[in-house]
Amino acid sequence: MRPLLTASEMEEADRLTTEQFGIPSILLMENAAMAIADAAAMVLSDAVKGEKIVVVCGKGNNGGDGAAAARLLWLKGARVRIFLLGNVEETKGDARTNFEAARALHGRLSPRGGTIEFAEIPDIGTWKDALSAEIQDSAVAIDALFGTGLARPLEGDAALAAEFLQTKGPHSEPQIISVDIPSGLAADSSEVYGPCVTADLTVTFTAPKLANVMPPAGSRNGDLEIADIGTPAELAEAVGSGTYISELSDAGEWLRKTAFTDISYKKKRGTVALVAGSSKYAGAAVLAANGAIESGVGMVTLAVPKSALAAVTKRLRPEVITVGISETSHGFASAGAFDDVADLLSSCDAVGIGCGLGSEEQTTRELVCRVIENRKCPVVIDADGLNSIAPMSFKGTSDAPLILTPHQGEFLRLLGTENKSAVENRISAVRKFSRDHSVITVLKGPRSLVAEPGGKVVLVTSGNAGTGKAGNGDNLAGILTGFVAQARRFSIDQFETSCAAVHIAGIAADLAMDRIGTRSMLATDVRRYFAEAVRAIEEAV
Repeated sequence: MRPLLTASEMEEADRLTTEQFGIPSILLMENAAMAIADAAAMVLSDAVKGEKIVVVCGKGNNGGDGAAAARLLWLKGARVRIFLLGNVEETKGDARTNFEAARALHGRLSPRGGTIEFAEIPDIGTWKDALSAEIQDSAVAIDALFGTGLARPLEGDAALAAEFLQTKGPHSEPQIISVDIPSGLAADSSEVYGPCVTADLTVTFTAPKLANVMPPAGSRNGDLEIADIGTPAELAEAVGSGTYISELSDAGEWLRKTAFTDISYKKKRGTVALVAGSSKYAGAAVLAANGAIESGVGMVTLAVPKSALAAVTKRLRPEVITVGISETSHGFASAGAFDDVADLLSSCDAVGIGCGLGSEEQTTRELVCRVIENRKCPVVIDADGLNSIAPMSFKGTSDAPLILTPHQGEFLRLLGTENKSAVENRISAVRKFSRDHSVITVLKGPRSLVAEPGGKVVLVTSGNAGTGKAGNGDNLAGILTGFVAQARRFSIDQFETSCAAVHIAGIAADLAMDRIGTRSMLATDVRRYFAEAVRAIEEAV
C-alpha cells in the first residue's frame, strides 16, 4: 500500500525531507525533473535526440520542475521549447533558479546536438497562434502550469494555455505529460470544476493525490507514474491521514502467503458456506458460489431455498455442494432455515450471506440477523443481507469480523439516510462508518474503498466502469468470501485480505475490458478472467 496524500500533507513531507534528512529542496526538484525527462524518453521509446518537446510552465514550483526537465531533455539531444506564462522576475526560490538557467541556455547547443529556446509570455494574447502551433507541432508537450497548490478553476491565460495543450495538430498528435497533476485539477478533489488538461501520462511525486486516482478527475491523468524523488517512505506514511492506494505488490504478497503446496487439501484451504438466492433471484446465488469456488478455497457449500434448488444446481460449477433450506410461500429463505444450516455455519471458515436472498419478508431479515448474531467465523454481508440489517446496528469483533460490501445506495440505507450529501466525501464517510461499527467495509464505486475499524482506508486502483452491471457484486462477494476463508486458515489479516480480493477482482475486470470492452463485458466474463489475473500477478511479482 502507498499513502494517498493531500496537498498540505505533501507540502509537509517535502519540508520535513529537507529539515530532517538534509536533502535540499533544489535536489528534490532536480529528482522530479529527472522523472519527467525519463517519462518523456519512455514515451518516445528512448529516441529523444532530434525530437521536438514543448514545455509550458507556470510561475510556481510545478513550472520549475518543467524547466529543469526541459534542460535534461536538451542534454539528451531534444529540440526543446520552454514557454513561461509570466516573467522570470515574478518567480522565486528553486523555480527561479531553474528558469534563470533555462534563460541563460537559450540558443545553445547541447553536446548531443540538442537545442533549447526559452520564451517569457507576460500576455498570451500576442503569443496565442505561435504557442498553439508549437504545441501541435511537437512530439511531446509537457504540462507544467499548475501543481497540487491550485485551489481554484483556471482562468485567463492559464485556461487558454490548458486549451492549447488539448488541441491536436492536423498532422501530429503530441503526447501530453502532466507534471504531478493535470493543470486545472484541485489535488484534494475528485471533481473537475473548470478547464483542465487531459494528459496521456501524469508523473506524480512521492505519493498520489486524490485527483490522480479518483474519477472523474482521475480519468484526466491518463497513465499514472508515481516517482520517488527522495522522501523516505516512513516520512510519507507519517504525514498521511491513513488513506492509501492498493498496489499490485500487495495482491502478490497475499497470493504468496496462500500459495498451494504439496500438502494442500480442501480443509486446509478453507471452507465457505453461502446463504444466498431465492426463487426470484437464482442467478445471484450461482454467481456468488462460482466466484467462491474459483477463488482458491477448498470447499464451497451453497444453501438455497428448496424451490430454487433445481434452477441453481444446473448452472453451478459441479464442485459446489448445494443444500436446500426452508422458505416462505414466495420462495424466499425463512428464519427457520437457520436450523437447517446451523451445523454448516459453525464448522466453516467463512460465511457469505445476502446475494439474491431478498429482503421483502420479515422472516428473511430475521434469518440474516440470526446468522450474524450466532456467527463463529467471519461473515461477508452483501446485497439483501445489507438491506436486511439497515440501518446498521451490529458491531464486528476481531475473532469473528463482519465484512460489508455495499454500493452507494446500500451504504446510505446502512447509514439510515436518503441524503446523498452523507457520502459526498466517500473516504471520510466509510472511515467513520467502519470505526463506529468495528467492521471492514468495501464501499463499491468508480474506485472502490476498503475501510477497517482502526480508520485506515484503501482506495483500490484496479477495476473499471464495466463492473457497474448486474451480477458483478455477487461475483465479488463470492470471491471475497473465498479469500476470507483462506485467510482464516492461513492466519492472514482480514483487512489485508479484503483489499487483495477487491484488487485482484478489479484486475480480472480490467482484463475483461481489454478483451471484450466495457459495453459488453458481464460478471461471468470477470470471473472467467480471474484465473488469468491471478497468474499475471504471480508472474509479475
